[in-house]
Amino acid sequence: MKKKLEHQFILKLKSSLFNLIYTGQTLFRYEDFLFEMLKSIRELSGASDVTLYGRDEWKQEFFVECSTNASHDLLNLPKLVSFQEINMLMQEANKAQSRFNSRVPSMNEHGDMLFLMNNGFVEGCVILQYTQGKPSNLTDSMLNVLADECSKALVSVKGITLLKTEKKRFKKLFHVTKKFHASMQMDLLLSEIIVTLKEMYPSFTYFLLLSHDYESDIELPIKDLDYNDENIAAMQAYVTGVIQFEDEIADKRSILYAPLMGNQGVYGVLQVIAADTLLFPAKEVEFIKYLANTAGSALENAQLYQQSQQLISELQMINETSHRLNSDLRLTETIKFMSEQIIRSFQAEEVGFILFSQEKEIVSILKGSTDFFYKEEAIPYIEFADNKIGKDKEAIFIGDLHVPSSTDLEDFKSIMAVPMDQTGELKGLALVLHHIPYYFSFDSFKLLQSLIHHSTLAFKNSLLREELEKLVVTDHLTKLYSRSYLDDKVDVSMSEDQEGTFILIDIDNFKSINDRYGHQVGDTIIIQLADIISKNIRGSDIGSRWGGEEMAVYLPNVPSETGMRIANRLVKKVNNMTDPAVTISCGVAYWNNEYDDNYTSLFKRADEGLYQAKNTGKNKVVFKHHTNHH
Repeated sequence: MKKKLEHQFILKLKSSLFNLIYTGQTLFRYEDFLFEMLKSIRELSGASDVTLYGRDEWKQEFFVECSTNASHDLLNLPKLVSFQEINMLMQEANKAQSRFNSRVPSMNEHGDMLFLMNNGFVEGCVILQYTQGKPSNLTDSMLNVLADECSKALVSVKGITLLKTEKKRFKKLFHVTKKFHASMQMDLLLSEIIVTLKEMYPSFTYFLLLSHDYESDIELPIKDLDYNDENIAAMQAYVTGVIQFEDEIADKRSILYAPLMGNQGVYGVLQVIAADTLLFPAKEVEFIKYLANTAGSALENAQLYQQSQQLISELQMINETSHRLNSDLRLTETIKFMSEQIIRSFQAEEVGFILFSQEKEIVSILKGSTDFFYKEEAIPYIEFADNKIGKDKEAIFIGDLHVPSSTDLEDFKSIMAVPMDQTGELKGLALVLHHIPYYFSFDSFKLLQSLIHHSTLAFKNSLLREELEKLVVTDHLTKLYSRSYLDDKVDVSMSEDQEGTFILIDIDNFKSINDRYGHQVGDTIIIQLADIISKNIRGSDIGSRWGGEEMAVYLPNVPSETGMRIANRLVKKVNNMTDPAVTISCGVAYWNNEYDDNYTSLFKRADEGLYQAKNTGKNKVVFKHHTNHH
């Protein structure tokens, strides 16, 4: 009779569970299945209430997942039971070769705890509560069968539910992957990673630990991946490419570090912080790993795309620069163009192009450099760069420079210096500065080297062209301009300027100097006079050798009074500074655009003034007015 009852119990149980799973009654809503399963167990077992404890992998505890009692507060059961306590009760049951234990945690009333097993692990626990005591017809054998069949049913339904969940998750992962690889913008890509994680695990906290400085236009949880004692697990994930964990049991917190890995390397680490959690379940780890790997590949693609775009941009700039530099620009225009290119491309604060004489005694700051390099404060930086390049024979790239200087006003920390050396003929350097430490990237440094390499030949050609032009318009002996050059400049000035003064100069008694000392001393006197003229006129003024011992000076936009002062100063200085001492006579003429005049007339008046000075005692200045002057 007893065996017959047990057999009927088993048939009813299996039939009930089969109908729940396979008739589509609940359409596989997991919660509905659990409730119907507990109701069936209650009816078959004669229990007053049946409660299921589900397994929480994250928190490592069992919780009340479902009950036939509508009000869980009325249950005389704990809401949570630890893995450790359940495992201890299961071991007691195993010793008795049973699948149930009649000792229910924290429950004073009589009841049975059925262990629902899956591959040696407790998947859940069913608590049978009896108000009138355990039914006499409910045997231990029935309880064991009940535990076995319920285990199979729960595992089957969880498997079906898991398949549906996994399908949804991987469908989401597929869409996310498409989004990742559709975007080459780092901001959007990183943002999509965070959004996806928040959708999947809304209660967690996330950080992207990136392996390089990254500035974002949008608010993103990004940190620099730096090695320190608090970041060992993150660095291990970055170096090994393997997921790492930090389980903080005291704080009930678990942290996962997933490397963002592409085909060519690891680009950062995804930090997932799960509060109120003791352990990441294996399936969740696998999903986060897939997501991190997908994100790593997308980051790699985006970075390679950006690098290719940067390379294209750099090549275009080098091409444009080379084209401009080969278009016969003047040296000043060449330097100015290069300075502007460097400031725009590298956001540099100061750019200087410096040339040295063969003995390095004379330093020339090329026009077109920024104003800073014409100040005394620039000298320590120029000397430092020159000495270091001379010693190491290499370009300089320093992110935190310390150069002693006489002032605290200028303090440049970031420096790039590239030698300008074309087959050993052109000696100089390009110097780029910024106040902020580590401001320039190494890529910027490499690009600067390439730019200077491509432009040095153009600098050399511009210098040679201007030197050749200067030779053509320069008197060989005096290094003053030629008469033809002076003629051209005076013509242009008289058509464009408001006024100007012309001075014609002749050395007094020059024939007697030659007769007495010889022509070589005569040439020395001419050179001395030319040097005095050069030192006493502006850069915009024109000193010229007129012929023989005669010189001429043209002062554009200079009134006659100023012209006379300059002429008188020349007379005095020549008398005091020549050796052997000589004197000069000067004729001065002036023009302005208020009356008709021309170069021939201007020269004729200056020549008349010189003739008069010669015939009235020499060593003097005579001014000749225009006939229309009143």
